[in-house]
Amino acid sequence: MVLFDIDAAAISLVFDGASSGTLGSSGAPARMYDELQFTLGEGPCLESVAQRIPILVVDLADPEESRWPAYGPAMLAYQIRGVTAIPIVVAGEFVGALDLFRAEPGPLLTEHLTGAVAAAELAGVPLLDLLDADLQAAVADPKSNAWIELNRLSRAEVSQATGMLVAQLEIEPAEALVRLRAHAYAADRNVTEVASDILERRLQLEAD
Repeated sequence: MVLFDIDAAAISLVFDGASSGTLGSSGAPARMYDELQFTLGEGPCLESVAQRIPILVVDLADPEESRWPAYGPAMLAYQIRGVTAIPIVVAGEFVGALDLFRAEPGPLLTEHLTGAVAAAELAGVPLLDLLDADLQAAVADPKSNAWIELNRLSRAEVSQATGMLVAQLEIEPAEALVRLRAHAYAADRNVTEVASDILERRLQLEAD
């Protein structure tokens, strides 16, 4: 992290416009910052993949920085002001992003940004083995057994809890995930904690 003059880093996987897991992180804080994007459904990682370009955030405290009305204030609460997200491309597909977090505002130096782009390219190498036919099937059909492979990466509880909600509430997987996120946000908890409660039957979401 000293190489890039940052305080934390994480590699996020993104499927179908939503953060699906954390492939790696520099530590617990970085994983938490990534979890926030997943919980809130917004953030530079998702935007970098959606737009297929690096997203450079100089200062989340800037009044004119209003791209993420929920994620921005949440990150400021953790004293993170600068964020850089570099998309990760595998076989022509934008499958995730390398996220770099800084406590101090300001852009990355040119040489650091160049190094970050190179690091994002290298991060795609191990994904070549992970994003095989089974994972592609998981994206196409959330109910398929292929989710088992994706669950090994991270957030197995979320995928499992989403599946339980699909069966219990008779709704589509996308709606089940939205409800899971909404409950976590309303309760000021992260999605993984709520998912664990659902799996342990300590929490049951009601149908509309």
